[in-house]
Amino acid sequence: MITFHLGVMDIPYEDENTTTGDVAEKLEAKYHIMQTFFDRYGNDIADLMSKDLAGALENMLAGAPPTKDPLAESMSRVHDLFSAFLDNEEMNGMPGVPTRRALLGISKRFKKKQGNPRPSFIDTGTYQAAMRAWVSGVLNAFPG
Repeated sequence: MITFHLGVMDIPYEDENTTTGDVAEKLEAKYHIMQTFFDRYGNDIADLMSKDLAGALENMLAGAPPTKDPLAESMSRVHDLFSAFLDNEEMNGMPGVPTRRALLGISKRFKKKQGNPRPSFIDTGTYQAAMRAWVSGVLNAFPG
């Protein structure tokens, strides 16, 4: 069985005792960011995946060896979609969004720590950059 996952690479934030995994869990519990993203883009994601799988199957039928990760391209595109989802402030209008910190332009990236309003959930950019999509069970479908 093939299972689609959304998550983050668990890396520590600089000068903090927290990781991207900690932040992702808190944000998901409070704002349902990845669930909202999937609800909005699930059909597009399925289309990207089906094109990758069709291409892998076509290549195998043509005699090429199976690729290690037939969904690598679509998973990269899902990351790009998620980044654009945050950049374009597509969570705005959901409960609590835009966040107070975003409206006030509060950011850990700047010395003054406050500036112009910014998109919600993009403070340091680490959460956004650490987001990953992956699929388990693909190797069973495409033995190699």
